[in-house]
Amino acid sequence: MALTRDFKDTVKARVERDPEFRAALLTEAVEQMLAGDLETGKSVLRDYINATVGFERLARETGTPAKSLMRMFGPTGNPRAENLFAVISRLQKASGIRLGAVVR
Repeated sequence: MALTRDFKDTVKARVERDPEFRAALLTEAVEQMLAGDLETGKSVLRDYINATVGFERLARETGTPAKSLMRMFGPTGNPRAENLFAVISRLQKASGIRLGAVVR
């Protein structure tokens, strides 16, 4: 299901004004991927990227073309671990959010 422009604008506005929501969105994306739900994780991460740094800036910072990044995080994308961790690293630096793993 494609997201509407209104939904994307709503997420972007909330991310800009609510640091806790911004952190929760990035955390949720990574947690979904770690739990094995790559599709949901990529979708949430794509929303996070669009609402924060954008694909053009992320492309410059990772050295990966923006179109390749968009494909990676699209519904049929399959990012390599190297690319995925490079993106997460750049997003952490840009946001000041530090993610970590907890063994339970």
